[in-house]
Amino acid sequence: MSLINKPAPTDLTLKNQDGEDVCLGDFVGKKPTIVFFYPKDETYGCTKEACSFRDSHSVFSEAGAIVVGISADSPESHKRFAENQNLPYQLLSDPNGEAKKAFGVSDTFGFLPGRVTYLINREGIVQDVFSSQLDFKGHAKKAVEFIKSHA
Repeated sequence: MSLINKPAPTDLTLKNQDGEDVCLGDFVGKKPTIVFFYPKDETYGCTKEACSFRDSHSVFSEAGAIVVGISADSPESHKRFAENQNLPYQLLSDPNGEAKKAFGVSDTFGFLPGRVTYLINREGIVQDVFSSQLDFKGHAKKAVEFIKSHA
């Protein structure tokens, strides 16, 4: 299921790394939004990916964009990961896979959680999707290009 040129899911509420409820509809459709799904906190590839978004965060914040990372890890795991890596954006916990299902993120090889980034314009329409299990830094690079062309 491709979400390109379709509205991004907004009726999802997930817990962030501080245990607070975050509803995607609070910002999707209001600000440019980058939603990236990743397999697991503190693993090599996910740390590279998350830190790439961190290192580009000034580009996103200057454009008024929101960055959100989502995985099945617990809010407590997200909190440690965010603190250890100085991540300046929210990490949302999706333990039951409801966000993953709503966005259509599939597993790689049938068992490895997908690594997919959704680039959503301020109207809440998915403009592009970047899916790569191995191009860890490519996710943030594609997001920066998107924000620069849509800011």
